[in-house]
Amino acid sequence: MRSPRTVSYSRRAAISRPSIKWGASVFLVLLLVAYATVSYFIATGVTKAERKQQEAHPTDHGLLFENVEFLSRRGDVTLRGWFLPAEANSPTLIFVHGIGSIRSGNNATELAAAMVELGFSVLLFDLRAHGTSEGEKISGGIFESQDVLGAFDFVLAQGTLPERIGVLGFSMGAGTSVLAAADEPRIQALVIDSTYASATDLISQETARKTPFPEWLVSIFVPGANFLADIIYDIDLDALAPEARVAELDYPVMVIHGTADTRIPVDHGLRVYRAAHPDSVLWTVPDVEHVDAFLDHPDNYVQRVAGYFIHRFGSDPPEPSP
Repeated sequence: MRSPRTVSYSRRAAISRPSIKWGASVFLVLLLVAYATVSYFIATGVTKAERKQQEAHPTDHGLLFENVEFLSRRGDVTLRGWFLPAEANSPTLIFVHGIGSIRSGNNATELAAAMVELGFSVLLFDLRAHGTSEGEKISGGIFESQDVLGAFDFVLAQGTLPERIGVLGFSMGAGTSVLAAADEPRIQALVIDSTYASATDLISQETARKTPFPEWLVSIFVPGANFLADIIYDIDLDALAPEARVAELDYPVMVIHGTADTRIPVDHGLRVYRAAHPDSVLWTVPDVEHVDAFLDHPDNYVQRVAGYFIHRFGSDPPEPSP
């Protein structure tokens, strides 16, 4: 016959097993909810951008301009911008701004003025959900690459030959421009200023920068964020990889990146450069922060970028504007 003490212990053991299982199940559910919540937060963050007012205007630099609008090649939004004409039949540069910026952001109108003076026409436009363009959500570059191709189609419609159209992208706009160029073989000239190499890597770095969580912990949530971004917003974060897509281009590109960039570390630009055509041009600018190469070194910037485009267009420099 068992002692009362033994019977009491057996009852406690029998009761504790379901309790442990129930507790483990609750913990697992809470863990999954937490994972899904953080992943959703990251996925949603990819679709948000602040809509800003223009910082400058072509008339600030005495430029002739046309207010223009055109459809994204995706056909879902109307994009608006300024076309700054130089001489007839001049080559045209398409500027592509970064996330949360606008067509006139980061001294773009001043840079455009310098390019127009050298004889290039320039198209400045707002990407979807930015400035005065239509749209409510962004995609980190997936849909925006179709906006760039809509701009390319617009310039073609003005009579410019494709081999005389160049693209200059900044920050997210740089990565977006790589995606667009990889999808449109008629684009044969591309300057990439302060690009990201991989959106998933950048998301981990950005989230770690803005929160107390270390990058290795944030990276655990990236697969969940990618899954939710795909099923909710039709955005494949893995496809946001300029480092991979630039390898598809069969011509040299120009990569510009400041060594003091804390928003997108210079390693991203170096990765894209290493993956690009072997004759590509790299300009790492000492002690320069994010997208500030033109601001800090305007004359050098204009000379280098114009030189690249002139070489790619395979002709003599365009006639300077009067």
